[in-house]
Amino acid sequence: MRAVVYKGPFEVAIEQVEDPRIQHPNDVLVRVTSTAICGSDLHMYEGRTAAEPGIVFGHENLGVIEETGEGVTTLNKGDRVVMPFNVACGFCKNCSAGFTGFCLTVNPGFAGGAYGYVAMGPYTGGQAEYVRVPYADFNCLKLPEGTEKETDFVLLADIFPTGYHGNELADVRPGDSVAVYGAGPVGLMAAYSAMLRGASKVFVVDRVAERLQKAEEIGTVPIDFTQGNPAEQIKEQTGGQGTDKGIDAVGYQAQARGEDREEPAIVLNSLVETVRPTGALGIPGLYVPSDPGGPDEQSKKGMLMVAVGRLFEKGLRMGTGQCNVKRYNRHLRDMIIEDRAKPSFVVSHELPLDQASSAYEKFDKRVEGYTKVVLHPQAA
Repeated sequence: MRAVVYKGPFEVAIEQVEDPRIQHPNDVLVRVTSTAICGSDLHMYEGRTAAEPGIVFGHENLGVIEETGEGVTTLNKGDRVVMPFNVACGFCKNCSAGFTGFCLTVNPGFAGGAYGYVAMGPYTGGQAEYVRVPYADFNCLKLPEGTEKETDFVLLADIFPTGYHGNELADVRPGDSVAVYGAGPVGLMAAYSAMLRGASKVFVVDRVAERLQKAEEIGTVPIDFTQGNPAEQIKEQTGGQGTDKGIDAVGYQAQARGEDREEPAIVLNSLVETVRPTGALGIPGLYVPSDPGGPDEQSKKGMLMVAVGRLFEKGLRMGTGQCNVKRYNRHLRDMIIEDRAKPSFVVSHELPLDQASSAYEKFDKRVEGYTKVVLHPQAA
């Protein structure tokens, strides 16, 4: 089959790789009709991880079941399904508690698994014509038959639940004011989710004009951090108090205002100043235990200079960690079905698999309006 294969820093190629096969009675094989490029794929693409050449990318996958293992009981050939980026068993201590992003079964020695991602287990990615899904009864979410809302449903694999998860981590409630740092796909999903949850006012901080415009289009207040300290800008619009809640949708590759250098802790420290005393922070943005491309020796070891004293002084609460997609994807799916949510507004490009190399390059450079790309390996 054809697949997106990592060749080395800033290079992927479409190559023929071995077809997946049923390896366990609870597996299914899915013919991939939609698969999205994620910002976290760029960490591998840029050579900032331990990813080895040859890995097949792709953890945001949707398609049609082609074959089922003998132990699969709730799925059939022909079912349209979307898979959480988390590969999870469904029965370990963490999965049973709802923490499917930290499964203890699927990746021995590491809490959590994912498709096509470094250190996240032996699961080939879905930026390919087919993908094997283990523990399929648990990991596959059935979708309505046909091709309707395909671009909305594929976002259930990661960024829509992840944005929603940021709100859960920050305990966003109806009537809250919320500051979201980052207007990339996850940030826009976090802002959108805050609106769905009844937030009274949502601020979105970024510097890319087209992203801020998109944030404004969904009813949030755009804050351009190149025009001044974002925390101060937000305080000016909240009576000097700051917001009730804050969400970091940027992570460790944050950049300082007016400079093209990374400052990994700047968003965390900005949120500490943005959120009012006794408020809460949600951190779905990715932070890593080590960053070979970090700007200093501390960040290369995954250690940051965060204003913990100020965090303590203000009595702020903080929630962190990758999204447990299974906790949210079913009711978010139903909101899409009932036209209560349409997350596909973040998708800028839909392309055939053959254009993946160009799409990665343009997405990485943030050119030509590339914000969220969905690839179509096969016809829906």
